[in-house]
Amino acid sequence: MIFIRHGQSEFNVIYGQTRQDPGIEDPAITELGAAQAKQAAGFLEGMNVRRLISSPYRRALQTASIIAERLGLSIAVNPTVREHYAFSCDIGTPRDVLMREWPGIDFSHLEERWWPNEDETDDLVAARGRNFIKTSATLPDRDQVAVVTHWGFIRGVTGLKVTNGTVLRVDPEGRGVVVRVPDP
Repeated sequence: MIFIRHGQSEFNVIYGQTRQDPGIEDPAITELGAAQAKQAAGFLEGMNVRRLISSPYRRALQTASIIAERLGLSIAVNPTVREHYAFSCDIGTPRDVLMREWPGIDFSHLEERWWPNEDETDDLVAARGRNFIKTSATLPDRDQVAVVTHWGFIRGVTGLKVTNGTVLRVDPEGRGVVVRVPDP
């Protein structure tokens, strides 16, 4: 399975400079974030990706949309691969709004408010990630699945702290190996 951390978001820019939550809910990706998504898509062309899964957060959906267009894939939304709920950026967008913004993606399986109500511990995120890996490990095409997800989820699954736009391969045991880091 291949994990991609979403492209740089508006939240990432401000938080990276100040280390303080700027209060941006479900932020969009920046111009650099879109470029990182395009680079990841180009890299994924050589990896025989057949299925694309995305978190329901805007930054992940925007990244996945760029990848999907380049690879000719549809996007399956899975809230299990959402971010570690801890900051304002982790307040999601209601299902009905997402359905209007991305009419070609099926959100019908989501609750209207699909994100958690309270902070998640690192242990809860790791357990969620292990469950996703365990369930996915049985898929016959797991090596052809790409998942657009987040820093906290990737860290919870693999223990790795990766930058925006990083592509890594994750084995059925949840070990991650970085295969592409975005250009500076």
